[in-house]
Amino acid sequence: MRRRGRTTRWQRGGRPTGAGARVAVVTAVLCAVAAMPGGTAAGGEQGTYSGVNAAASSGASPGTYAFAPDARSVTGAAGTADAPRLEAGRTYRSSLPGNGKLYYRLDLDATSDAYGSVTAIPRAGTEVSANDGIKVSLQDADHSSCSVQATRFGTSRSAHPVAAWGTREASRGSVLCQGAGTYYLVVERADAATASPDAWDLEIAVVTEPRLKSAEAPKAPEGWDSASPQPMTGDPVERPGGAGFASARPLGQGVWRDDLTPGQTAFYKVPVDWGQQLYATAELGGSSGASGYVSGALTMTLYNPVRGYVQERNTGYDGRQVSYALAVLPPVRYANRYAIPEQVRTMRFAGSYYLVVHLAAQVADEAGQGPRRVTLHVRVRGAAQAGPGYAGSSEPRGVFDVTAGDLVAAGGSGGDRGSDTVMTAVAVSGIGAGTVLLGALGVWTVAARRRSRE
Repeated sequence: MRRRGRTTRWQRGGRPTGAGARVAVVTAVLCAVAAMPGGTAAGGEQGTYSGVNAAASSGASPGTYAFAPDARSVTGAAGTADAPRLEAGRTYRSSLPGNGKLYYRLDLDATSDAYGSVTAIPRAGTEVSANDGIKVSLQDADHSSCSVQATRFGTSRSAHPVAAWGTREASRGSVLCQGAGTYYLVVERADAATASPDAWDLEIAVVTEPRLKSAEAPKAPEGWDSASPQPMTGDPVERPGGAGFASARPLGQGVWRDDLTPGQTAFYKVPVDWGQQLYATAELGGSSGASGYVSGALTMTLYNPVRGYVQERNTGYDGRQVSYALAVLPPVRYANRYAIPEQVRTMRFAGSYYLVVHLAAQVADEAGQGPRRVTLHVRVRGAAQAGPGYAGSSEPRGVFDVTAGDLVAAGGSGGDRGSDTVMTAVAVSGIGAGTVLLGALGVWTVAARRRSRE
């Protein structure tokens, strides 16, 4: 009996027809996307990420951090009078002493929301306490506080990059921190009493978000599905992480694997569009040579597209395999910023969400110096929705976008995004990609008309 199923027909002379023509068009479009800046073939690897070679960043040794290649050096001031000016859309490199505060100046307009994220990078081998970390606040010219956030090393007590952000939200019904003018980003240690005396390197990123076109007040966030889905399953794909935010390796939905050495931190980024939910589970492989227990052995931290802290989870390790998941988060919505829970408020824009995974240095004392196998199970649920309708562009541009290049570079199964996501993204991602798509479809249409006349 002849087996029935999908077939691909080819005409004489090698011209495709039917499904064969559709496959040829899709292949041509994906190849065109791969030729675009930042694009690759589906499931493939990008050659560079933000100017940093992927191969160079993935093999970073413990304690090594890859700063943005275009980061400008700046020295923070001990007071507001001499505070250096930071420009929106720029990344800076600075240094934080063991005590005291540093001030940086921001000149903001009256309508944009502004975010200043500061990543603290202690040197390898630095002794830190659970309460040690970084504290970031944003103040106006009258010393009124717009926001304050502190991020700590916690139970891992292992030195690794940690980030906190300062925010100025325009027109939220508050009389504080409104209007155009001078604002100050203030950086200090989270706990001066337990702070290590060593100076820490800093990477500072400043982002502005434009106002919405509509003058109508956004609605409060709606209810959402808080049930935890099963972690993604399947054969893991090797995907070494980057050594900093700028060199974070893209991850799509799927199962990904990396080998981390004690003290090492790996950076990944997951494209999450408006209306979608992100789920992530980390698994640390077992070791037969372990002789004790390490609290906070593996830490997974989630940051939003402007490097704002969202949440952190960690687990202890005694040599037996162990896994844990991020707490369930809401779908990405503009209105989340008006919620009360901080974890909901941070899921306020589309873009690349950063998963930062750290293997504590103390693991070497109990399980040996060798690398440990870490597996990440990533799921992105829900169809992408239309954005809120910005009246302008962010600085830097594209921070709150998910492009065709992002989806292709992330690879993975695509999962709940739908089979047409990449094609749709190509069609709307820009004039170049749109021209390629329309041109390919035009050739397909002409060929079909010719066949109908033959």
